[in-house]
Amino acid sequence: MRFKTIKISAILVSLPFLLQAQSEAELKKKYPGEEAVVVRAAEHYEIKLSKGVPVITSKETRQIMYLSDNAVHLGRHRFYHSGFHELGEYEAYTQTPDNRKIRVSQFKTESSTSAGIFYDDTKEKVFDFPSVTTGSVGNLKLSYKHKNPYLLSPHYFSRGIPVVYNELKISFPNEMTIRYLFKGMNTDVIKFSEEKKKNETIYTFYVNDLPAEKSYPDAPSYAWYSPHVVFYIESYRNDKGELVRHLKDSTDLYRLNSSFIRDVKKEAGSELKAITDSLIAGKNSDRDKTQSIFRWVQQHIKYVAFEDGMEGFVPRNADFVCHRRFGDCKDMGNLLTVMLNAAGVKAYNTWIGTRKLPYSYREIPTPIVDNHMICTALIDGEYIFLDATDPDCIFGFPTQGIQGKEALVALSPDSFRIVTVPVVPAEKNTAVDSTYITLTEDGIKGKIALHFTGYYASAMHGYLNNLDERDREQRLKGSFSRGSNKFRLDGYRIGDLSDKNKLSMFADFSLSDYAKKSGDEWFINLNFRKLFQSSEIDIPNRKMPVEYDFHDRVEKVVVLEIPEGYKVGYLPSGKSFWNDVWGFDMNYKEENNRVILTFRYTQRHLLLPVEKFAESNEVLRHLFPLYKETVSLVKK
Repeated sequence: MRFKTIKISAILVSLPFLLQAQSEAELKKKYPGEEAVVVRAAEHYEIKLSKGVPVITSKETRQIMYLSDNAVHLGRHRFYHSGFHELGEYEAYTQTPDNRKIRVSQFKTESSTSAGIFYDDTKEKVFDFPSVTTGSVGNLKLSYKHKNPYLLSPHYFSRGIPVVYNELKISFPNEMTIRYLFKGMNTDVIKFSEEKKKNETIYTFYVNDLPAEKSYPDAPSYAWYSPHVVFYIESYRNDKGELVRHLKDSTDLYRLNSSFIRDVKKEAGSELKAITDSLIAGKNSDRDKTQSIFRWVQQHIKYVAFEDGMEGFVPRNADFVCHRRFGDCKDMGNLLTVMLNAAGVKAYNTWIGTRKLPYSYREIPTPIVDNHMICTALIDGEYIFLDATDPDCIFGFPTQGIQGKEALVALSPDSFRIVTVPVVPAEKNTAVDSTYITLTEDGIKGKIALHFTGYYASAMHGYLNNLDERDREQRLKGSFSRGSNKFRLDGYRIGDLSDKNKLSMFADFSLSDYAKKSGDEWFINLNFRKLFQSSEIDIPNRKMPVEYDFHDRVEKVVVLEIPEGYKVGYLPSGKSFWNDVWGFDMNYKEENNRVILTFRYTQRHLLLPVEKFAESNEVLRHLFPLYKETVSLVKK
């Protein structure tokens, strides 16, 4: 990662060398097994000053060569536009190996929505390059007018297919300062050049020969690992020669953000005030008042991310949201803020970026750093982060997706504070899975008890709330299943559902052909649930981190009743192994005519970096052999 402030007096460096055309045969040799490559991708932003304010346009080109007749599934492409990024002229065509030009005649326009995104009037145009065959090249040309100079999108260099050349060019007046930051992994592949002209400066960022970016289901968002450039206007001189701060630091960003809530009504109307008063009646502490109001908003206001244009930035008035009983994240956060202030609790509108974004307010003072709004309450000197968009969130817990992230808390129209959201410790997110079994001539009969706390409990609450009663048993069978596919759920019971921080479930089951009897001796593997069987990290091929939902502690207990007339013939020794990444304890013991297996592990990472992969796999190499251990029972 590199961070630079570019000054107008910077030394001129040479432009990148001209890209040499490469033949189909050369590309096949360079990228064996690949069906297509990005031959060239280029984006050029032109920033000018008109009447003392920035005016921004851009042009984009993409060229994709297909290296196989089977690459037709890679012929579908899309590009995006919105009210903030107005689409201009565009065209797409396929250039065939015999140099014919076949234009795309049909572009389908669809809505493009993303959970948690502020502004959601984005549209996407979808099309297929025609006549995709070996050696054909798909070409796309676009132009945009960027109507809001604060909303400049990062430029990404890598793709799901190899990239021969990718370039970002920014031209801007000499009286303007542009700041940029390299983000992602392996950013040393990004080269930079600068060209100085009489009235403008041109920055060029480019890469050559990037391999295909492989995806993994447990990877964080691509912003964490894909090399990209974040750029924005820091300052400029207007037509009067005055220096204008645009986005120099977090103070400028807060000035922008606070303008979105300046005219939003701060006081509760009569209906909302009456509801608030009823919720806090008889409650003396700010914590109790806050919890009551938070639960009401969770239960009575439905989260609906309907946003368009500036509605993606400006919360709707709390009275209106309360009356219609639904709203987006900003609406729900502001509603909480207004209700808590009406109840005498200090509460503030708060901007925050979810864990999908690897950015910091102090590092990148632009709107791309956040994509969410919540409410922050100050209770007994402690900040409590309240996100009612998750109806199953536990009071006092941040939602999973904002743990460890910076929050921009609006203390007043002119003052703010940047606060880091805590990460919930593993000891508060526990899962205890206990199995009690007896051996019979027909197989195993057993009972199961599952006890959850923290995020495990809230996630299960949400799962149960979304299950239809008609198929609940079939769906829950997966939560109880163990041993083999011959597992049979004979009955189940769900415990008290009043506390989102706790949940227990119980079951009776049967399992045939699992324990083996040979003569007078029983053999049984007590590892009914072999955790992490598919969790070994693909070294050295994997180049991106592993993401975890939360820190957690898991305990698995299996209790085997020793049949009458039998004793333990062989009891595995178990093992304990820990390193800096994680570890486990596995223990067998004989007690009160029972064999008890206890397995525990603790995981304390939200993001596991590549350099820790070997240590993570080392734990599994010690664990997997233990899964083969078998207890034997012999006649006394």
